[in-house]
Amino acid sequence: MNPLMPTIVRSVVAVATLFAGASAAQAQGVTGSADAGQKKAEMCIGCHGIKGYQATFPEIHKVPKISGQSDKYIVSALVAYKKGERKHPSMRGIAGSLTDQDMADLAAFYSSQAGQAPGETVAAPSGMAAELIQKGACASCHGANFAKPIDPSYPKIAGQHPDYLYVALKSYTVEGNHVVGRGNPIMGGVAKQFKPAEMRELAKYLGSLDGDLQTVPQSRFR
Repeated sequence: MNPLMPTIVRSVVAVATLFAGASAAQAQGVTGSADAGQKKAEMCIGCHGIKGYQATFPEIHKVPKISGQSDKYIVSALVAYKKGERKHPSMRGIAGSLTDQDMADLAAFYSSQAGQAPGETVAAPSGMAAELIQKGACASCHGANFAKPIDPSYPKIAGQHPDYLYVALKSYTVEGNHVVGRGNPIMGGVAKQFKPAEMRELAKYLGSLDGDLQTVPQSRFR
């Protein structure tokens, strides 16, 4: 383990927050409507509105739970797809069709669907998971219980699907690929410390935690 990694992460967080805020400032400055977002979510529910639905690219994994994420994170993620900082072809196509108002409305809709809030504390990780959490300094950004990020443009990760977390982590290590990968300086530095087996173990632990993320089926899929 690099003993300076937690310090480096904490030092970079403030600067990275400024960049993230600047990239999504226009969209996040728009007031969203949950009612309008519900009407616009038709393009989303075919994947995110079906419990257990699995994507097949870049490998088979459950699509992420987005109900209960913060509105600012949802907007930030959509902006990243639209700009090509996140390279998933389907999400880039969808995000590219959205206006700032569309993003704000969808974010308001999904952020309003939070499940039961997790407790103030979580069971401390042990063994390999404890070492990996410390190595990645994950709480520095995602909060002590991994459900209350220090900045609302960062994702909640407690209770997220482990296989999705693994694929997301691995995507930050990909370079020079036009259809796979994510460009984020903090997460790139963190993820590149881990071997695939370590990423899986870390994702398994985070996915086992209580969180308020959920998949809310639409009426046609219930």
